[in-house]
Amino acid sequence: MSVSDRARAIGERVEAFVRDIVAPYESDPRRDHHGAPTDELVDELKEKARAAGVLTPHILGDGDHLTQVETAYVLQKTGLSPLGPLACNTAAPDEGNMYLLGKVGSPELKARFLDKLVRGEARSAFFMTEPAEEGGAGSDPSMMKTTCRMDGNHWVVNGRKCFITGADGARVGIVMAKAEDVAAGGGACMFLVDLPDPAIRIEHVPNTIDSSMPGGHATVVIDNLRIPADQMLGEAGEGFKYAQVRLSPARLSHCMRWHGACQRAHEIATDYANRRHAFGKPLIDHEGVGFMLAENLIDLKQAELMIRWCAEILDTGDLGTAESSMAKVAVSEALMRIADRCVQVMGGTGVTDKTIVEQVFREVRAFRIYDGPTEVHKWSLAKKIKRDWKNAHGH
Repeated sequence: MSVSDRARAIGERVEAFVRDIVAPYESDPRRDHHGAPTDELVDELKEKARAAGVLTPHILGDGDHLTQVETAYVLQKTGLSPLGPLACNTAAPDEGNMYLLGKVGSPELKARFLDKLVRGEARSAFFMTEPAEEGGAGSDPSMMKTTCRMDGNHWVVNGRKCFITGADGARVGIVMAKAEDVAAGGGACMFLVDLPDPAIRIEHVPNTIDSSMPGGHATVVIDNLRIPADQMLGEAGEGFKYAQVRLSPARLSHCMRWHGACQRAHEIATDYANRRHAFGKPLIDHEGVGFMLAENLIDLKQAELMIRWCAEILDTGDLGTAESSMAKVAVSEALMRIADRCVQVMGGTGVTDKTIVEQVFREVRAFRIYDGPTEVHKWSLAKKIKRDWKNAHGH
């Protein structure tokens, strides 16, 4: 499936904006304690995106979304700078949260919570992951310890969450908890909440290897959070299903954005290799360097094709966990190889903050864990292989 003319037009505007307006901000000193851009910087960039007509470019003026193939093309352009998705309002977790609200939210919840996200007036957070030391939910969401129970016309939520991206400074939260009294032994529920809320206390924001997301990845305590019943997202007990509605395209969105970042890192490494001389000739003419850049081109193209394939399936409405798992593994591992080669080609310069190459390396290393580490996806695929074999052989 080819990219539509409308997506190409949007993508061209986004690319020009990110390269010409956003990229010069990459050295802006407005950063928080772990190196992430402050909300002041992000808000300034969003204003420039709004003026350029490229704010939330994957959602059209009438509220309709681009197709996933079109979105893949546009989000890749926003990723050409680590600041691009923030400026264009296509960053995680907001992009995934907007997608989920658009699919599951009632008209009332969309008006109250979704609209301000689409307008770039608020950030959001998705409260699902829990501390491993407490045996909580991570790659296995069925281990969820956070609970919710009915009390009159409110749900009361208690628990601890960790690695909650953007919680510090978010104004919209999607909280996931396991109900104590839903039929069939309990089930997961999702709730929309206004933030900040005194019942949601940020306990700690650790320094992490990545530094592109405002608010960091917080550990939070949820202490008797009271949520009106009409702020439940969808139906009680269906939270795990809704999580998959969000996570399958979210995995693909991560692939899109970081593909753009690795393309830019490759461009920077290529420029360096052509300008830098050693042993009487440009680095690019040394086989060891030239071959690394050639391998980058191969990995970039293969990753692009995997993203396109997965996006086409998602547009049919048939995307399952197997396809998104394959894309997540293949693309994240390819992008890691690309980022690593870019650092290697640039030598000492590649490990400094003189360019974005070292940041892209750090971000992509973290991406191999976002939305499920490589090993979990391979395990899931192996289970599918076994299940399909049993079905084919009548076992």
